[in-house]
Amino acid sequence: MAVANNKNVDGETAEAACVERRAAMAVLAQAEADDIERGLRLVGDGVEFTEPRPVETGLIMLRGRIGGDGAPFNAGEATVTRAAVQLASGIIGFGYVLGRDHRKARAVALCDALLQADDYRLSVEQHVLAPLRLAQQQRRVFARAQTAATRVDFFTLVRGEDER
Repeated sequence: MAVANNKNVDGETAEAACVERRAAMAVLAQAEADDIERGLRLVGDGVEFTEPRPVETGLIMLRGRIGGDGAPFNAGEATVTRAAVQLASGIIGFGYVLGRDHRKARAVALCDALLQADDYRLSVEQHVLAPLRLAQQQRRVFARAQTAATRVDFFTLVRGEDER
């Protein structure tokens, strides 16, 4: 993506592109590796890429704050896997996922790179991200419906002393 004067060729600001990239990574982070790879096969099996460095798994320290604004503290460690891929055009994509799933990290990195490439952006959105967003939204709606089914409205209860 060529950026000049904080705008790329399409007139889109670099900040808007960053927001879109973050949103895509959020969807991919919640998806399963098989679902991401299924969508990537529809984008094109012939996408050439290399891995500038091998996929790696390591630990990160999780930090927290009481009440959101208290003093930071170390909450614990989490396993994270990271991958980097480079397309033949030179575009580099990165993928970081919780856990040890090398396939998922590589697939996320490939999606990140393809989203930055004008030739593939629309196809990745259509075949990978849109189906994943829809499935995630359906799961959220289902979970809300299950939760709502157990809701109790305490305002409809009648107290014994109110009866005379």
